[in-house]
Amino acid sequence: MPELLYDVAMSISLRILLSLSLAAALLPAQPPSGGRPRGGGMKMPDALVMEDHTGFESIFDGTLKNWDGDPKIWRVEENAIVGETTKDNALKMNTFIIYRGDKPKDFELKLEFRMNNTNSGVQYRSVELPDVGKWVLKGYQADMDFVNTFTGMLYEERGRGIMALRGQMTYAEPGKNARVIGQLQDGDELKGYIKINGWNQFHVIARGNLVTHVLNGHVTAAMIDDDTEKRALEGLIGLQMHVGPPMKVEFRNIYLKKY
Repeated sequence: MPELLYDVAMSISLRILLSLSLAAALLPAQPPSGGRPRGGGMKMPDALVMEDHTGFESIFDGTLKNWDGDPKIWRVEENAIVGETTKDNALKMNTFIIYRGDKPKDFELKLEFRMNNTNSGVQYRSVELPDVGKWVLKGYQADMDFVNTFTGMLYEERGRGIMALRGQMTYAEPGKNARVIGQLQDGDELKGYIKINGWNQFHVIARGNLVTHVLNGHVTAAMIDDDTEKRALEGLIGLQMHVGPPMKVEFRNIYLKKY
């Protein structure tokens, strides 16, 4: 090929390659087969770390400082708050050990529990009822029981009763019963994640009118509470001892994060 023609051919080839490169740079990234576009907009959430307490404050220091309950029922043992009843020390009504350090509004609460009988719960956004008895609370409860019929559900102690069974998302409004608006997961399947006679983690999230229960990393109940007549948007935290046969319940690693 004459030298002039060779130079012209090379120039055309370089221009074509440059044009193709520019066109490729201007085109949107193509997704893998069956997937979404690759790029900074589709970053996946980080994996669940149940022990992550970033931004949380420990509200149990190994003593009952800021905790108020019946000393015949509550004590500290092996770095846990322990509630225990016996045949000779039975309860006539549900009693609570109450956290006096705050009455949080929007918050997250993480704790671990273990029990050997009957029923217990974690109260939040609750109020005292001194006319009923000392250490008596009314309000939202993250419920738990030894046979795990109710563990994980949302209950309102001395109020509206069961607000969301395990596996349900519900909606509450004035003058009506709470109604199911979605199924999170089958309640019996969620029961399978609960450790009988072992330590379980409850994670309660309360933000505005939405409250959510997470048990051992699984969402077990959620409710949007638009019942402005009966809901609470702040209040006390407490741990429950339930009437019934002798029992022992333990709580440890209690952390609070406020917003």
